Amino acid sequence: MTSSSVTARRLAAAALAAGALVGAAALPATAADRSYRENVEISRVQYDSPGWDNGSNRSLNREWVEITNNSRHRVNLDGWRLTEDRRGITYTFRRFTLGGHETVRVHTGVGRDTADDLFQDRRDYVWDNRRDTATLRNDERRFIDSVTWGERGQRWDDNRDHEGRDHEGRDHDGRDHDDRDHHGRGHDHRR
Repeated sequence: MTSSSVTARRLAAAALAAGALVGAAALPATAADRSYRENVEISRVQYDSPGWDNGSNRSLNREWVEITNNSRHRVNLDGWRLTEDRRGITYTFRRFTLGGHETVRVHTGVGRDTADDLFQDRRDYVWDNRRDTATLRNDERRFIDSVTWGERGQRWDDNRDHEGRDHEGRDHDGRDHDDRDHHGRGHDHRR
């Protein structure tokens, strides 16, 4: 065998090995993205603040979105974004980690952030009662989850597959028993 054919084979083997290493290095990011989409979700939405919508901070904070980590591992949400799609209002998570099997409630109004409750520190309502979509994206702006609700207020469409397929909504009432459910039954005084 000539030295040039041995060199050529060694170069080809080195190129294949390098390609395998590059492919292996890319795999964890793809697997991580899939894991986030499977394990982190918008689990509940209270888009109609219960009671009279008077714009008070209490009323604003009774409008919220819950994000749940269904895995057993902590997820760093730093830089993730929760967006109201119609007007593009965005809340960016800062220095926040969501523990395994934990849920955080993101309130609209002003408040002090805790492990269970985060506050957008807004002075006006975010989520439209008639039709709106909440979308969650990671720090690389990759789609994680979205939820859409409709004009009749009778559906809570889960667009987790992000392919436009509507699924029957789940009943997601508020954590506090004195809150009305997410359907916003009753007259809307703000819009």
